[in-house]
Amino acid sequence: MKIISLNSIVLLTTISLLGGCNSDSKTVTPTPVATPAPTTPAPTTPTTDLSAETLALGISDVPKTLINTYSKALKFNRYTKIDSPDGNAIHIVAQDAVTDNQIVRSRNILQHYLTDYPGSEYGVDKSAVANKIAENAGVLLLLNGVDDGTNAGAELDGQPLYYGEMQVEGGSWYINQNYDHRDASFEEILHFVHDYGIGVDQNTVFNGVLPNYQAEIRAAQVTALSGKLWAWTADQASWITELTAENSLSQEYLASVIDSYYGLWGAYKESPYGMWGMYIAKTRNDLAAKDPQGAAIMDNKFFHPYLTYNARIDESFVGDFSLSYNASLSYTHHAQYLKDVTLTGSNSSNVIVNQLDNNITGNSAVNTVIFSGPSSEYQISTENGQVTVHDMQDNRDGLNTLISIEMLKFSDMTMDAPNA
Repeated sequence: MKIISLNSIVLLTTISLLGGCNSDSKTVTPTPVATPAPTTPAPTTPTTDLSAETLALGISDVPKTLINTYSKALKFNRYTKIDSPDGNAIHIVAQDAVTDNQIVRSRNILQHYLTDYPGSEYGVDKSAVANKIAENAGVLLLLNGVDDGTNAGAELDGQPLYYGEMQVEGGSWYINQNYDHRDASFEEILHFVHDYGIGVDQNTVFNGVLPNYQAEIRAAQVTALSGKLWAWTADQASWITELTAENSLSQEYLASVIDSYYGLWGAYKESPYGMWGMYIAKTRNDLAAKDPQGAAIMDNKFFHPYLTYNARIDESFVGDFSLSYNASLSYTHHAQYLKDVTLTGSNSSNVIVNQLDNNITGNSAVNTVIFSGPSSEYQISTENGQVTVHDMQDNRDGLNTLISIEMLKFSDMTMDAPNA
């Protein structure tokens, strides 16, 4: 490591030509058989209409075991999965208007929820939750359009999530945060993990594996509802009656907490509250003061405090993508919890780091990573194709690993990234 000062199977078939053994005592001389001349294999007919770029993202055609249900007639044309630790699969099927980046992000969020959380009370080993989702034949349905009752695919077994409510980091819906296309991915995929894996109150169809955690969630929901911290207004009374009949109060309450915890309502201007104005805590900072039990089911329990997946910044993005909270950039209410990002496409884009020890990968253009302090307060090193920039000040920019990044910008200067 150098420190830079800046304060078919090829199956070979052998054909044995054996002489025959006659029933009498005569010796029979076998007729010589010519070895066949090598032949050129016939061209392989493509088995998929999907592009090489799509396949490289771990997306494939809907497998034969699922295609009769999730059929092309119902506009399902792509599939991905998460393998459970016991060797089964958690299925994700998508209809034809859903983008590849939306599929990848949905898979990432699901994987995020299932990523082990060392030192936590219920999430140190999440293999049982993942195995239970697969055992319960959980299918995440990524559907065209919006939830308006017109999509026949929503009638199939599975957890629905609609195109119109799936954002992608760096995409216009994400950057603008105007809630015409609000990000429902965290809520709906949470329902999937909660219902099929963690376990919910009714347990009439699926049995979950974390009943003690569910009891804490339920207790927090009861306090929030009775204390008018969640769904307390008169116009929500009929919805609460419906949820009570379904015994699904805890699922919807937890979704409200999660969305505020990950910053999804920080930019919402129509109300001082979160989740369409029905949850008292709008941001993570609100939780401890406004809903202490809600904060308690988040803190060091099961859900990571930051987003563990590597976010693919949409190829349409141009400019500086900030991982650091900036009140003038509405999307950073959410982006501040990202740790790792990859710039896609060919636009010359840059990344502003936060304190979470970021891993940043550039695209085919010239990319700059932007730090908050002067160059003298960072140590830069290179090793194994990576540039590492370590902020020597505490609680600022952390330890950053950079791949395919051409420029480094500090508060006092901009420099070429060293060759790794």
